Amino acid sequence: MTLVILDIFYYMFIHKSADLLHIELQKQRSQGNKIGFVPTMGALHAGHRSLLERARAENDTVVCSIFVNPTQFDDKADLDKYPSTIDSDMEMLRSVNVDYLYYPEVEDVYPNGEASDDIDLAGLDLIHEGALRSGHFQGVAQVVKRFFEIVQPTSAYFGQKDFQQTAVIGQLIKLCEFDTKMVVCPIVREPHGLAMSSRNERLSPVERDKASFIYKSLLKLKERCFFKPLSEALTTTIKYLKSIEDASLEYLICVDGDTLQEVNDLYDSDYVVALTVVKYGGVRLLDNIILKKPKV
Repeated sequence: MTLVILDIFYYMFIHKSADLLHIELQKQRSQGNKIGFVPTMGALHAGHRSLLERARAENDTVVCSIFVNPTQFDDKADLDKYPSTIDSDMEMLRSVNVDYLYYPEVEDVYPNGEASDDIDLAGLDLIHEGALRSGHFQGVAQVVKRFFEIVQPTSAYFGQKDFQQTAVIGQLIKLCEFDTKMVVCPIVREPHGLAMSSRNERLSPVERDKASFIYKSLLKLKERCFFKPLSEALTTTIKYLKSIEDASLEYLICVDGDTLQEVNDLYDSDYVVALTVVKYGGVRLLDNIILKKPKV
């Protein structure tokens, strides 16, 4: 454990040991403190800040993890290219007054070797993004399961940008009966509209600006689907995305927000979300938009 004193009024503990962190957090729980948890892979940006700020506002104790999880990368070259910016990450954590940083080695997260047993995710890991990235969501579920066992958070915070991931984690929480509330926070976007992502760093400034066409197309889809049939609005949007030079549309699909099953009409579900992945500038860019929210 490392104690980092950042100023006279605030300090942050950095843990590499799961056991020591678990003991520290047990003390927090014994005092009745609510624990907010934000799991990340580092390369923090404004989207992560929004999660951390919400966790800080809603909890007594805030824990952030920085761990590039090898089991969720189907392409090891992608793993090797994942950016590491620990100095600036630490500065962001300081600015939000995070209490504990869990910054482990692979051996601490997976003391018995990388997890291999599949978790029953009710098929949510096999469709859409899961069909294109074999084993990705199993890796996500395995590491989140391990983190929840260590941290035992009151609430855990995830971004809407990775919409399918939030559905997977919701299934994990139900399956394992974790006493943790999942909080899904809205997408934070760059000024031109591109969804914030660590992957954006791999785009040139010009490419990042031009990539705003993805969000603009989703906004147009939402506009169209309220005066045209959803299937027609979807076809028009797909045609537009396929026309963009140097862009490759991997998928654009409308789904039920709970089951992720495809819907063809807004009346098919009370909760409809459009999910898309576009490869641009050599980078896979995920985005989504809620077309229809469930009535509260």
